Amino acid sequence: MTWVKICGITNLEDALVAVEAGADAVGFVFYEKSPRCVSVETARDIVKKLPEGVEKVGVFVGGPSEGIADAIRRCGLTIAQIYPRGSLALTDEFFKDFPFRVIPAISTGLIAQDEISGFHLENSAHEKVVAALIDSGNSDCPGGTGETFDWRMMAGLADGKLVVAGGLKAENVGQAIRTLNPWGVDVASGVEASPGKKDPEKVRAFVRAVREIDLKAG
Repeated sequence: MTWVKICGITNLEDALVAVEAGADAVGFVFYEKSPRCVSVETARDIVKKLPEGVEKVGVFVGGPSEGIADAIRRCGLTIAQIYPRGSLALTDEFFKDFPFRVIPAISTGLIAQDEISGFHLENSAHEKVVAALIDSGNSDCPGGTGETFDWRMMAGLADGKLVVAGGLKAENVGQAIRTLNPWGVDVASGVEASPGKKDPEKVRAFVRAVREIDLKAG
């Protein structure tokens, strides 16, 4: 079964819709430049009311690892999705000291410009890595662009544990899955009525589209 994350959750109603629709995870964005940014307090209040079996993911762009760990702990989150920026490097040393599971995230705009920095995983880090996430975006807007990228450029990663994001919606997620065979998919703007507010029907349609592909794959 393809892992499904509904990201950019800003309120309890949307979180519960995602859970009811069958999502495996919900995501909370702590990047101040994002229209979906939430406070630690808001995320904590929502998380308290969610089922234990649903993954609660905090999305971070750079920043000190201690601050990320503190936010994860205070909110009761289960995974840190991290776009490494600046001095924050996802090295073997980082994973040795970081107390939570991690989804390292890469913006395709940085791949195209050969500007990836701070992304290096040693074998000893793999037990803490849930999967690697590939998202459309760049250094200014690491994700949440609402734009797709050329999925074929990442087809060589199909055998890895990959989460694909960027411009996904019910209408195209099937094609993304067929092209990349990812471990998971991640959506935010593709299931929104407006930035930070989900459209319940779009959320349900997205999860349903993924599950239909899963059934066909057998």
